[in-house]
Amino acid sequence: MNKATLQEIETRFDNDVERFSNLETGQATTLDAVWNMELITDAISSLYPDAKHILDIGCGAGNYDVKLLQKLHSNPNVSLVDLSQPMLNRAKERVGALTNGQIHLIKGDFREAALEENQFDVVIATSVLHHLRDDEDWENTFKKLFRLLRTGGSLWIFDLIEQNNEHLQKLIFKEKYGEYLSKLRDEEYRDHVFDYIEHEDTPRSLIYQLNLLRQVGFKNIDVLHKNLCFASFMAFK
Repeated sequence: MNKATLQEIETRFDNDVERFSNLETGQATTLDAVWNMELITDAISSLYPDAKHILDIGCGAGNYDVKLLQKLHSNPNVSLVDLSQPMLNRAKERVGALTNGQIHLIKGDFREAALEENQFDVVIATSVLHHLRDDEDWENTFKKLFRLLRTGGSLWIFDLIEQNNEHLQKLIFKEKYGEYLSKLRDEEYRDHVFDYIEHEDTPRSLIYQLNLLRQVGFKNIDVLHKNLCFASFMAFK
């Protein structure tokens, strides 16, 4: 199956702003979405209470930024990157109400975005990196994320992952996660979710990503949480 183009992905998200604006439910198909949002924003706010520059790639409607700004003592500048203009519009509206800092909107592919290097205290990348494609794409993206952070800054990731072992991938993704999706709605919905993951996404394993973070220069890499095929983790520059 040919993978979705960026235009196809953009169109899907353009039409789903309301669902991605819900702080209480998060994304229902994503395991522990709300719990991880609280965990990551608690950790960032405790490590960077006076953060000045925050970048959120694939920001959606800005849920992580809203949660984080409610916990910070500062009024940081926030840079928001997303393929979807309706998502960016909603994110700006929500984030702008919580900080007196500058809000920078960048519509388009993060990999092509002109962003200042050695600038950001925190980079947030949630439910976005699984759209990357081959190994070169993954490596170049992680290198760019590293360059954007100031020394002492950190990258925070929560995303869909796969298992290295084919049998475990079948058990954890197809069977266990499939069971979760069927209970969430029904088997038709399960198959719908599986179909668009197959069409749009190219996730990598947690081990692959942790090794790649180290390879491009990150240090003090830590896993925050893993539940079946979703994990949150972070790394310092």
